Amino acid sequence: MKLLVTGGGGFLGQALCRALLAHGHEVASFSRSRHAALDALGVRQLQGDLADREAVLAALAEGFDAVLHNAAKAGTWGSYQSYFDANVTGTRNVIAACRAHGIARLVHTSTPSVAHRATHPVEGASADEVPYGEGVKAHYATTKIIAEREVLAANDAALATVALRPRLIWGPGDTQILPKLVERARSGRLRLVGSGDNLVDTTYIDNAAQAHVDALEHLHVGAACAGRAYFISNGEPWPLREVLNGLLRAAGAPEVHKALPFRAAYAIGAVCEMLWTALPLRGDPPMTRFLAEQLSTAHWYSMAPATRDFGYVPKVSMAEGLARLQASLGR
Repeated sequence: MKLLVTGGGGFLGQALCRALLAHGHEVASFSRSRHAALDALGVRQLQGDLADREAVLAALAEGFDAVLHNAAKAGTWGSYQSYFDANVTGTRNVIAACRAHGIARLVHTSTPSVAHRATHPVEGASADEVPYGEGVKAHYATTKIIAEREVLAANDAALATVALRPRLIWGPGDTQILPKLVERARSGRLRLVGSGDNLVDTTYIDNAAQAHVDALEHLHVGAACAGRAYFISNGEPWPLREVLNGLLRAAGAPEVHKALPFRAAYAIGAVCEMLWTALPLRGDPPMTRFLAEQLSTAHWYSMAPATRDFGYVPKVSMAEGLARLQASLGR
């Protein structure tokens, strides 16, 4: 197939491009910047902003069979408008362009954060069993809820859509989660929130890409997965402290053992949010109320619906993934 990946230069985007190429597809990427890694893969690159409707329409006019809409503004901080432009307006433009050009398949990268509900745990549930979050204290999650709902509502007799919610993606090439963990651990500023015994799911990068390829290959009008959302992970819930310390050991960084009570972390998050709103402080705040809730709560999911509807079975275990990560870092 001839495929377009939005955000192909990012961590997951590059993994998607590699996986799709390995399956024999012709792949192009649409993003704001040009990426040398994609040039090396032989991925054709189209430049533009997802919030620019005309740029998206032009990019998708090249006879693509399907779109994997992976681009988004993530992170823990920024204006609501910046998140809305990237995550909602950008998604609306992709849906509109698919319709304008007769593209019949759309795989949307969502997030488990759309089902976040304060300190309510999610333990072994499927996406069908967990409602969308309400009163979410993060612009990322709030705008991704809107985007996912609109993608699923767009599923009809002309356009088949599916939304995947990979949980906490990690592995070789990670430029977001691991570098921040390592920097904070080495500076002595990393803390668990609560006991760290809360079970959480995570997703090794190759498994996240595999899930998208599996969904794409099963997606068509009337398919079992069309119009539905799915949690994606390794299917191996670990205590959060073991996840964090496994990643830190792989990177040769100090393990984290010190902890903050949830209420203290939540209060610190509230203060940080006020300071970052009132003052011209750079970067993301070290803690937010949403992050405190996420770090202290159990979040693990059922892979049964994804296995049933599009054959997803993760191939790389947590232990194997950590070994690959360590090797990639030259350790």
